Amino acid sequence: MIEISEKKVIGPIIRLHPNDNIVVARMDVAIGTPVPSENISIRSQVPAGYKIAAKKIAAGEPILKYNVIVGFANTDIEPGAMVHSHNTEFREFDRDYAYASEYKATQFLPESQRATFQGIVREDGKVGTRNYIGILSTVNCSATVVKKIAEYFTPERLAPYPNVDGVVAFAHSIGCGMEMTGEPMQLLRRTMAGYAKHPNLAAALIIGLGCERNQLKGLLEQEGLQPNSRLHTFIMQETGGTRKTIEAGIAAVKELLSDANRFKRTTVSASHLMVGLQCGGSDGFSSITANPALGAAVDILSRHGGTGILSETPEIYGVEHTLTRRAVSKDVGEKLIERIRWWKDEYSVNRDVQINGKVSPGNQIGGLANIFEKSLGSSMKGGTGPLMNVYR
Repeated sequence: MIEISEKKVIGPIIRLHPNDNIVVARMDVAIGTPVPSENISIRSQVPAGYKIAAKKIAAGEPILKYNVIVGFANTDIEPGAMVHSHNTEFREFDRDYAYASEYKATQFLPESQRATFQGIVREDGKVGTRNYIGILSTVNCSATVVKKIAEYFTPERLAPYPNVDGVVAFAHSIGCGMEMTGEPMQLLRRTMAGYAKHPNLAAALIIGLGCERNQLKGLLEQEGLQPNSRLHTFIMQETGGTRKTIEAGIAAVKELLSDANRFKRTTVSASHLMVGLQCGGSDGFSSITANPALGAAVDILSRHGGTGILSETPEIYGVEHTLTRRAVSKDVGEKLIERIRWWKDEYSVNRDVQINGKVSPGNQIGGLANIFEKSLGSSMKGGTGPLMNVYR
């Protein structure tokens, strides 16, 4: 487990763990600035969020942040020198997965002490936080239709339906110009079905063009979806084109609004909450501020019976061994490693998404040297609790 309770802020730097051979600049640090707590003097201008060698790091030696390897020195690094991509090597190293060795069961609060929220209970028992009608496109070609239908339902037009939070469009830029089988199509359809069946939706419309690769019939069959009073489907080429499909969609939503308005918020346990976690704009402070804060929130939610979902599997690469140790079982830990290896050794081969140590220009400017360091922060969103399952 990554230990975050050892952080110490001393002057211009932050020491994250006693075993680290780097510290982090809390602010822009000028050349020559003394850091008495580390017995070093800064050797060059160091931007906020960047790493500084706390002692001499020999070429080939691991660079430790939170006592976790985030790279290797590609040259001798003197105390007080900035540590970044110019002197940090990305290369593989053996990880000790130690499956389930640090598993600790969540200490759930008694039901009587758990937090509550005003949720929307669906007929299947699932609970939503919103009461929407969703409009989904099978393909980018029907995206405009989907958006126009949703845009029609302004707050003024929804005023007679106070329990309906809105009519929302779920459009995307794919669905054609892609293989009709395989992982990308399966993922698209699974994602669409997830929206259509989501407890935040009282009802849904799915709108296709007619000649796309992501055929509406195939979507329904693969995901076991059946058109009914709460799931309507339209094919533009059969309905009469763009304008007529927009009109038909608006008419369908009008019919659905009264039924959707029946759902009222009631007090329910926080155990119904599931929170998806995803990074954005990561920099050198992400593992110190935002992500640990999210992790702390997930830990609190878990004690109340809720669930945190740590997404972006490629962005835990390099620190996956810190998660397998917290797995509830060896089987669950191995499921995570199987997904990591699938991404690295199968999916990313010959694609421009390879795990090669590089991060985006924005990540690098923000102080992240490579994917190991980015993953260190990304994984912290999941908190310190047990890894209970891995889903494809």
